[in-house]
Amino acid sequence: MIKAILIDDEPLARMIIKEYLQAYPAITIVQECNDGFEGVKAIQQHQPELVFLDVQMPKINGFEMLELIDNPPAIIFTTAFDEYALKAFENHAVDYLLKPFSQERFDKALRKWLDQQQALPVPAAEQTQSLLQSVSASSPQNQRIVVKTGSKIRIIPIPEVLYLEADDDYVKVHTADGVFLKNKTMAHFEQTLDNRQFVRTHRSFIVNVQIITRLDAYEKESYLAVLNTGAPQPVSVPVSKTGYARLKTVLGI
Repeated sequence: MIKAILIDDEPLARMIIKEYLQAYPAITIVQECNDGFEGVKAIQQHQPELVFLDVQMPKINGFEMLELIDNPPAIIFTTAFDEYALKAFENHAVDYLLKPFSQERFDKALRKWLDQQQALPVPAAEQTQSLLQSVSASSPQNQRIVVKTGSKIRIIPIPEVLYLEADDDYVKVHTADGVFLKNKTMAHFEQTLDNRQFVRTHRSFIVNVQIITRLDAYEKESYLAVLNTGAPQPVSVPVSKTGYARLKTVLGI
């Protein structure tokens, strides 16, 4: 038996996939989900081999949901739009179904995945991470950061981010409500955040320029940026020579 999960906020879309799957008795739908929050829990609980995932959903979208899963299964995306993400789909070994799709198109996507299982496939998690990196590189600027804290999912609007700090394979997202870990790189955030609002002052720090109160000379050709984070004591982060040049451009100094 092949375990599969349907994640789509449209009941009709889920019904169509279930109808098309009747031709594949080896595939069993173990759960249907209305949104990404339910999807994260269902994947963790059932550990499916295959997920049919809608891209555009309320609360969190399909890409944001996948970022919260450590070892995502194989994904066949379903989407009603043909914007930046489609190029990313086409450049990676992950198929997608552009709504509305026919049984013939559905069969083609499913056969592609089944054929991959017979060959020596790229691990699903590696495949999906490669896709997410490509989507991030071609997507509009981030409007929010979605993080997982224990069993809860938290959505952080970008204006609430004070600064970001590198922490091994993670990034610490500092906000007035606390510090949250995100499994992304500093390069990812440098690329996707508005560089007029967030400046990489140092290889380990990206700072919201709105909370910089002053720059203090520190060592030769380096500075400390003093930040008003709302805490009783101000926070200081290092500013490299390159970071200082970036700040001068953004702040007009």
